Amino acid sequence: MDSYTEDMLYDYYNYTESFGDGNVSLFLDDCPSSHLRGSNIFLPVVYYIIFFTGVVGNLFVITVMCSKGQRGGRLVDTFIVNLAMADLVFVLTLPLWAHSAIQDGQWDFGPAGNLLCKFSSYIIAVNRFSNIAFLTCMSVDRYLAVVKLMDSRYLRSSSCIRCTCTAVWVSSLVFGIPSWVYRDVTLSGDGVFCVENNSSPFFLGMSLAITLLTFVFPVLIIVLCYGTIVMHLNKHCVAAVNPRAEARRRHSVKMVLSIIVVFVVSWLPFNIFKTIIIGSQLSVVYQRCGVPPWQKDGILISCCLAFINSCVNPVIYFFLDHHFRRQAKILYTTCRGKQKVQQSHNSSASFTNAGTSESFATTGGRRTQLHVIQ
Repeated sequence: MDSYTEDMLYDYYNYTESFGDGNVSLFLDDCPSSHLRGSNIFLPVVYYIIFFTGVVGNLFVITVMCSKGQRGGRLVDTFIVNLAMADLVFVLTLPLWAHSAIQDGQWDFGPAGNLLCKFSSYIIAVNRFSNIAFLTCMSVDRYLAVVKLMDSRYLRSSSCIRCTCTAVWVSSLVFGIPSWVYRDVTLSGDGVFCVENNSSPFFLGMSLAITLLTFVFPVLIIVLCYGTIVMHLNKHCVAAVNPRAEARRRHSVKMVLSIIVVFVVSWLPFNIFKTIIIGSQLSVVYQRCGVPPWQKDGILISCCLAFINSCVNPVIYFFLDHHFRRQAKILYTTCRGKQKVQQSHNSSASFTNAGTSESFATTGGRRTQLHVIQ
């Protein structure tokens, strides 16, 4: 296995490059390897856990939020539903990566392997961009609801929020195109692998720019929004005209802030390692062993941490969002009520059929008895 392929096996983005000329492979025996042994065991386990919990949790969120229709809903719920949809689509691709991890990174999916490679990588990129975009929109929405409530009626209208969600999806689909274009199945001496072609400085520079645009810049907006919200709440907490409405706003802010903190904690290590690796590839420093082992191990662990984010949000909604729990309870009660009505209807139908059969049996018996007597 050459240095290029070896580096490609450790993370789903595979930010590596073959340095120097073809003679670099002659020195691989002196190059240290990754210290994370057993990744073909713990990676599939983690991926499948995230897959099952993510599918169940995000489907539950979508069902609860969509069950109430237009009545009783909050504007921020539109962003929550779209966020859950993005996470749901993403976790559906994890069995592919789990299967690849079992085979030590090989991408053995037959004739459809290249298409699955491109598609799953594209979905991951779209999920990452859409997540941070929807979280930024939620932060701006909380800012408008708390600080600019009287001046933001149009911006916080349902039609405007639907247009915003559409714009987020379109932009995320566009930002994910490089992952589709530069991702291919590559044949190596040890098998086939789903890797990115990082030999292009243009692609590396674009990846670094997209990272800054889709992570650093949104996080700065989020910090600015919540800094302003905290100062506003501390300033007006005593003079609140409607304490109940103020409490609801504070609770909503706390819920959204929790989601954002979890996202940043999950994705920040990955973006740090990604930036370090891309920066080292763009620099003129010669590295005959390619990406150092600590960077490989770091990007591997940070990928797992980032993936976990897709199944954590439903837990946050359930434990921190009173409105979500109330809607879930209403949905549960409604389903139980319908089930009891159905059971009662079935029992009544069975009782009626049994009574009718018994009547027929009794009548028939009497007719037989009369016939015998005659």
